[in-house]
Amino acid sequence: MKDLRSEVIKYAKMLNSRKLSALRSGNISARFQDGFLITPSGAKYSSLKNKDIVFVSLKGKFDKKKRVPSSEWRFHQDIYKDKIEAKAIVHAHSSCATAISTHGKGIPAFHYMVAMAGGKDIKCAKYATYGTRELSKNILKALKQRNACLISNHGQIAFSENLSKAFELAEEVENLSNQYIKALKIGKPKILSSKEMNKVLSKAKNYKRG
Repeated sequence: MKDLRSEVIKYAKMLNSRKLSALRSGNISARFQDGFLITPSGAKYSSLKNKDIVFVSLKGKFDKKKRVPSSEWRFHQDIYKDKIEAKAIVHAHSSCATAISTHGKGIPAFHYMVAMAGGKDIKCAKYATYGTRELSKNILKALKQRNACLISNHGQIAFSENLSKAFELAEEVENLSNQYIKALKIGKPKILSSKEMNKVLSKAKNYKRG
C-alpha cells in the first residue's frame, strides 16, 4: 500500500506541474482492496506525505480521526462501484476542459482522438453541487460507455486501469478541449461521421489489446 500511496502523491503533484489543476483543485485516487486511496481535502499537493492519503471503503467509510478525504470522494466511490474496470481516477479543473464545460456542452467528433475517451464524443455531465450524490449520478450518466467526461461548470474526470493511463487520458481530454476551442474560433469544424468513428473505435480497441 505504501507504493500505491506514493504513486497517488506523484500524480497529484503532476496535476500542478503539468498545469491540469492549480493549487489544491482536482483530486487523484486508486482502487485498493475493498475501497480506494484518495488525496485529502484542502491539502497542497507539494506537501503531501504517504500518511496524508486517505483510505475510503466502497461503503464510504474512513477513519475520521485521521485526514479527511477530498470533498469529491463520493463520485470516486460511485465510479469504482459502477465500473469494475476502473482502477484509478483523475479529476482535474483543467483550463480548456473547464471552459467548454461552462457552456454545458461536450466535445463532438471534430478529431478522431475523441475516441480515446471510449465513445463517438465526450459527454458533459450536468451541473450539481460538488461532493453530492446528485453530481455522482450525473457523472455516471455522462460516463456511460465512456472512460472520460467533462463536468458542467467544474472540470473533467478520467479513469483507466492504472494511474499512468488515467492521467494520460486526462491530459488528452485537455488537449482535445484546447484544439476544439481553437477550431471554433475559425468557424464550425467538420464533425466526423458516426460510421467513421465506429471504425476508429474498433481500431482503438484492437490497439489497446495489442
